[in-house]
Amino acid sequence: MKQILNLFDFSQKVNYKNEVLAGLTVAMTMIPESLSFAILAGFPPLVGLYAAFIAGLVTAVFGGRPGMISGGAGATVVVLIALMKSHGIEYVFAAVALAGVIQILIGLFKWGKFIRLVPQPVMFGFVNGLAVIIFMSQLEQFKTAINGQSSWLSGNALLIMTGLVALTIGIVLLFPKITKAVPASLVAIIIVFLVVLLFDIDTKTVSDIASVEGGFPPFHIPQIPFSYEAFKIIAPYSLIVAAVGLTEGLLTLNLTDEITGTRGNSNRECIAQGGSNIANGFFYGMGGCPMIAQTLVNLSAGSRARLSGIIASITILLIILFGAPVIGRLPMAALTGVMIMVAIGTFEWSSFRIINKMPKHDIFVGILVAVITIVLHNLALAVLIGVIISALVFAWESAKRIRARTYIDQQGSKHYEIYGPLFFGSAMTFAEKFDVENDPGYVIIDFKESRVADMSAIEALNTITKKYAQSGKTVELRHLSPDCRELLKNAAAVINVNIEEDPGYTVATDKAAIR
Repeated sequence: MKQILNLFDFSQKVNYKNEVLAGLTVAMTMIPESLSFAILAGFPPLVGLYAAFIAGLVTAVFGGRPGMISGGAGATVVVLIALMKSHGIEYVFAAVALAGVIQILIGLFKWGKFIRLVPQPVMFGFVNGLAVIIFMSQLEQFKTAINGQSSWLSGNALLIMTGLVALTIGIVLLFPKITKAVPASLVAIIIVFLVVLLFDIDTKTVSDIASVEGGFPPFHIPQIPFSYEAFKIIAPYSLIVAAVGLTEGLLTLNLTDEITGTRGNSNRECIAQGGSNIANGFFYGMGGCPMIAQTLVNLSAGSRARLSGIIASITILLIILFGAPVIGRLPMAALTGVMIMVAIGTFEWSSFRIINKMPKHDIFVGILVAVITIVLHNLALAVLIGVIISALVFAWESAKRIRARTYIDQQGSKHYEIYGPLFFGSAMTFAEKFDVENDPGYVIIDFKESRVADMSAIEALNTITKKYAQSGKTVELRHLSPDCRELLKNAAAVINVNIEEDPGYTVATDKAAIR
C-alpha cells in the first residue's frame, strides 16, 4: 500500500487545492492546442484530445518526475504530417505505437542519461527558441478563415480580440498581488469567459476550431499490413518521433528540475513516454510528449506533485464526454493571453544579462539553436546541432591545452611530463613535443597528469616510440591509469604495443622500445 501511495505522491505532503486548480488550468490550455495540432496534421479533431488524455494520464502516473505535463505536442505531430498525407491515419497509429516501443527500449537500456550532455548554451537557445514559437503560434488566433483563405482580423473583431487578450494578460499580472491562493491563469480564463457571456461579445471560441464532443477512446488495432514493407514505411517516422519526443521530454525534465530544485528520473520518463505512445497507437491518439508550455503553466500554478497531471487528463476526458457545450464557448482570447504570458515566462531573460560574460562560441551556439528551433520547428535537430558544435569546440580547446614539461635526471634520462588529454584533437601537437634526434638514449614519458583517450592517442604513442626505436633509443611509459593501460593492451594486436607492469611503479611501463 505504501508503494502505491508513493507512486501517486499521496504519501508525501501535497497541496491538494493547488494541484486541483493547476490541473484545471492546464486542461483549459491543452484543449485548443491539441485541437489545433490535430487539424494542422489533417487528423480528426478528437484524435488530438484523445492524445492529450492518454499521454497526460500515463505520464502523470508513471513519468520520471511530478509536475510535468504531456499531451499531443506539435513537435511530434509535425513529423507525422507527411505520413498522414501519403499513407493515411492507420499508418500514423502504427508509427506512434512503434515509436513507443523504441522509447521504452531507450529507457530500459538507460540511455536517457545522455541528456546530461546538453550544454547550458544549448538549453538557453532551445528554451528561448521555444518561447518565440509559443508566442508566434498565438498570433494565429488573430486570423480568420474567409473562403478557405486565412487573413488577419480587422475592424471591431480585431479590437475585441486584442482587448480580451490584454484583459487576460492584465489579470495574470495583477491577480497574484491580491492573492496566490488561486492560479492567476485560471482566474483570468474564468473572468474573460464571464465577460464574453454577460455582454454577449462576438469573438472566436473553442468551437470555432473544432468540436470537442465524443466518447471514450475506443481500442483499435492499426489496420496496416503486417509485413516488412509496411515496417519500412513507418520505421523512419517512428525513429524521428521517438527522438523528438524524448529530446523535448528530457529537456522539459531538466527545466523542471531547475525550477523545482529537485531531480527527476530520465530513464523512467523514457519508459512512461513509450507506454503512453503505445496506448495512443491503439486508442486513436496521435501520440505526444511532454509539453514545456503546459508544464510551465502547471508549475506557475503551484503544482509540485503528480495529482495535477491526473486531474488535467481526467478533466479533458470529462469535457469530451459531457462538457463540450460549455468548453466550446470558451473564448480563444483568454487562452491566447495565458499562452502569451507562458511564452514570456519561458524566455530566459537572464541570458541577456550574462551574454557579455559568455565565451563567443557559447553565444553563437545559443543563437544558432534558437534560430533553428524557430525556423524549422525541429527541436531535436536544433539540440543535436548545438551539442555537436559544442563538442567540436570543446575538442578544439582541449587540443590546444596539451603540453609537456621536460627535464634530465641525474642518470641522464630525459623526462617528458605530459599535461592535458591525449586524444584525436591533440595527437599532432603531442608528437611535436619530442626531440628524437637530440634526446639521450633513455626517455621517460610520464602520464600522471594526462590520459590516453582513444585510438588516435594510441597511434601517436606508437609512432613516437617507433621513431625512438629507429634511433636506437629506449622509451618508458609511466603513470598510465588502469583504464589507459587496459586500452593500450587491447590495442597491442592492432599497433604492436606491448605494455609490462613494473611492480616497483605499479604503473604501465615499456622498457623495451615498441617496434
